Amino acid sequence: MERRHFLKQATIGAGAAVAASSLSAPAIASGKRKLKMVTTWPKNFPGLGTSAAGFAKDVEKATDGQIRIKVYAAGELVPAFGVFDAVSQGKADLYHAGDYYWQGKHKSYAFFTTVPFGMTANEMYEWLAFGGGQQLWDELSGRFNIKALAGTNTGVQMGGWFKKEINTIDDFQGLRMRIPGLGGEVIKRLGATPVTRPGGEIFLALSQGNIDASEWVGPWNDLAFGFYKVAPYYYTSGFHEPGAAIALGFNKEVWDSLGKANQTLMKTIASHHYIRSLAEYNFRNAKALETLVKKHGVQLRTFSDDIMAQLATTSADVLKDVSQTDDLARRIYESYVRSMKNSSRWQDIAETPYLKARKTVFS
Repeated sequence: MERRHFLKQATIGAGAAVAASSLSAPAIASGKRKLKMVTTWPKNFPGLGTSAAGFAKDVEKATDGQIRIKVYAAGELVPAFGVFDAVSQGKADLYHAGDYYWQGKHKSYAFFTTVPFGMTANEMYEWLAFGGGQQLWDELSGRFNIKALAGTNTGVQMGGWFKKEINTIDDFQGLRMRIPGLGGEVIKRLGATPVTRPGGEIFLALSQGNIDASEWVGPWNDLAFGFYKVAPYYYTSGFHEPGAAIALGFNKEVWDSLGKANQTLMKTIASHHYIRSLAEYNFRNAKALETLVKKHGVQLRTFSDDIMAQLATTSADVLKDVSQTDDLARRIYESYVRSMKNSSRWQDIAETPYLKARKTVFS
């Protein structure tokens, strides 16, 4: 059976099942479904916004137009940080956002985006697919009437933009920095003040002096926002976000109503965009960094070994504290660490020596 014919028959069947149900949302007409996706990103923002739009476009293609997703940028339907409640309460059908924004709901949400000195993008995928991570994510998000999938990954991020140099750990004292997730708790314990702001508000906050520093993503996205105009020092690397997984969070009733065929499609397309987005970020970051340094005179800096060591020690304390929140937090933490150690053992044996040797060939 040809794939196109199979998808068409599967989605028609799913549409008929939905029409027979008593669910009132989303709108259903002539066997077609229209879903509303809310995001935390500016409209058409490179990488993050375009990945959300790409997912919606691919769903429509794969279902022959049976499922259409309208994408709303931050503030168009709900505020950036209002997308979780909108989906949980059924006011929207799915969101595209970093789940670490919801650590006020449960501290362990950060583990499903990124945590300081945690997993890389590949390690995160391994955990979710094979290490029990997805099952734990289902348990956590299910408490809030949500089904979450990983649909984007930015790869290793940068340490951020600073108005002054960070030469010692004491330079974090009194620093006001835009940084979400558990990375914010780390710098707080070092005397800084973490601030959470949507991406679209960062440049203004920096330029007006409301914050002294900000992390965002990496060169590709940071160049688009023009941070180099207001903060000259660009630090590597992002200890706080070694591989940020961005979630597609579905309202649970909407997800259950899709049927097995369409759920499988959603999972497959989400996985495709996770892998594709990582490749695109790695490719475009390299080119954007060259532009920032050579064209705009950005001063690239590296956190010292002493600073990284203190950040690592503090991060370990923060993660252990989160693990003591409740039984679910403990199980998430233990599963996460177990999977990361498993990945690291293999990388240390195979990948790390190879990459070191490769430099001697292609230097």
